[in-house]
Amino acid sequence: MGSTANGKHGTWRNWGGNVTARPARQVTPASVEELAAEVRAAAERGQRVKAVGTGHSFTSVAATDGVLIRPDLLTGIRAIDRAAMTVTVEAGTPLKRLNAALAREGLSLTNMGDIMEQTLAGATSTGTHGTGRESGSIAAQITGLELVTADGSVLTCSAGQNPEIFAAARIGLGALGVVTALTLAVEPLFLLTAREEPMPLDRVLAEFDQLWAENEHFEFYWFPHTGSTNTKRNNRSEGPAQPVGRVAGWFEDEFLSNGVFQAVQWVGRAAPVSVPAIARVSSRALSARSYTDIPYRVFTSPRRVRFVEMEYAVPRAAVAETLRELRAVIERSGLRVSFPVEVRTAPADDIALSTASGRDSAYIAVHMFRGTPYQAYFSAAERVFTAHEGRPHWGKVHTRDAGYLEGVYPRFTEFTALRNRLDPERLFQNDYLRRVLG
Repeated sequence: MGSTANGKHGTWRNWGGNVTARPARQVTPASVEELAAEVRAAAERGQRVKAVGTGHSFTSVAATDGVLIRPDLLTGIRAIDRAAMTVTVEAGTPLKRLNAALAREGLSLTNMGDIMEQTLAGATSTGTHGTGRESGSIAAQITGLELVTADGSVLTCSAGQNPEIFAAARIGLGALGVVTALTLAVEPLFLLTAREEPMPLDRVLAEFDQLWAENEHFEFYWFPHTGSTNTKRNNRSEGPAQPVGRVAGWFEDEFLSNGVFQAVQWVGRAAPVSVPAIARVSSRALSARSYTDIPYRVFTSPRRVRFVEMEYAVPRAAVAETLRELRAVIERSGLRVSFPVEVRTAPADDIALSTASGRDSAYIAVHMFRGTPYQAYFSAAERVFTAHEGRPHWGKVHTRDAGYLEGVYPRFTEFTALRNRLDPERLFQNDYLRRVLG
């Protein structure tokens, strides 16, 4: 979880190891009523409040020196409505537990990200997403939510109830209150066929629009210092299920993607000059494979190699140009980049601070192995992304502030006005929110 074992005090650390905080008090409420009481008590003591998930954000979005609320006891499915095809879930439920529980009920989310360690509220509040032609982030699948606000009241929000709060709180950064439950649209469990295959970068960029249009879920990974990518296309399938075999799965997903990859990162960190050669070997080691399984086993994969990440959403039409510029920057700079660059898409949505708010988006994510200096690479990449009106992922490293963000989010002031109304005393404030929201 990223917390020390010594109870109420101690240091909190995020998963990437780049953020630490020393909250005055850590609490684990067992009910919404207990949580609301903690919020009221903190307000009376003049302490700030932050809820935290599993610490998978690389920003200090959840850091506080006040009261840290842990959602460990607010987990599980509250209700399944098969007529409406929705499921209401406690905010602290880890995605991996939600996915398994839904599958047992013959249900699935339509789309999801590639990591399922996070809590549901942590993932949605920061805009976690996968890739999709028609289906957006996890937050875009929310149909209702329950929110404890600064005065300790519990609000129910949906398109029909408190709609202006619903428009913002689905991706609320913890700034509007503490989300305690979420209602998600689900559908009957289905099968996806994944097709993974290497493809030259130039071809992927030239044919990007077609690859995007022909596949429900298209993504690719480019290996810097090479002209190679690995592409992944996920599309619905009639079946039968043909999961990755246990041995092949262990070899490809654990040994190559985590074990060998970890060793490669250690070598690259110790001897950066070796990185381009390693990248060429790594990119050639990939072979095509295809498999069919239920969605969460196709969308998600284990991530055991710790890293730090920056990700920006640019207009989808600008993705090829942005990547060509990024490639030129890496080549010119003498940077040694041992982690692939990940590219995904999302359709425009109607959530105020969604990275896909009001525009069809492509995501470009750059990573560095934990412990490797990343500032030079990320700064160079960020200059490329911001030149295309990029929007940084709220949970990943970036240097943007409210002045910049107001210019790239048409509904930014709508969000800040709502925050002024719901949290005038800034009970849920921290340094990160002060920077990004003003």
